[in-house]
Amino acid sequence: VHVAESGGGLVQAGGSLRLSCVVSGSIFKINAMDWYRQAAGKQHELVATITSGGSTNYADSVKGRFTMSRDNGKNTVYLQMNSLKPEDTARYYCYARVVTSRAQSRDYIYWGQGTQVTVSS
Repeated sequence: VHVAESGGGLVQAGGSLRLSCVVSGSIFKINAMDWYRQAAGKQHELVATITSGGSTNYADSVKGRFTMSRDNGKNTVYLQMNSLKPEDTARYYCYARVVTSRAQSRDYIYWGQGTQVTVSS
C-alpha cells in the first residue's frame, strides 16, 4: 500500500491550498482517513478525520477554515484549506486505515511522506 500526499506549497496569509492524498496498491477497503500535521519543534497534531461514510471531524484550530472530503472511487481524500494563517505552517501527512484483503480481520494504518505547507505573514 502506498500513500502519496501532494498540493503543498508557499502561500500568503489569507490564501488557500488544496491538499490531495491518493492511496494505491493492494486495497480491499479503506476505512477512516486522517490528516495530521507537524510543525517544526512541535508534536504531531490531528487536523481532520473522515469516515468511510463521509462524516468529518476537525481540530478546533481549523474548524470553519478547512474542509476534508473523499472520493472513494479514486481512493483519494482532499483537504481544502482556506483563510490560512502562519500557524498553519507544517508538514501535512495523510493516514489511511486500509484492509488489504477480504480475509483480513482488521485494518492497518499507512501514511505517506507528507507535503509541506508554508504560510507567510
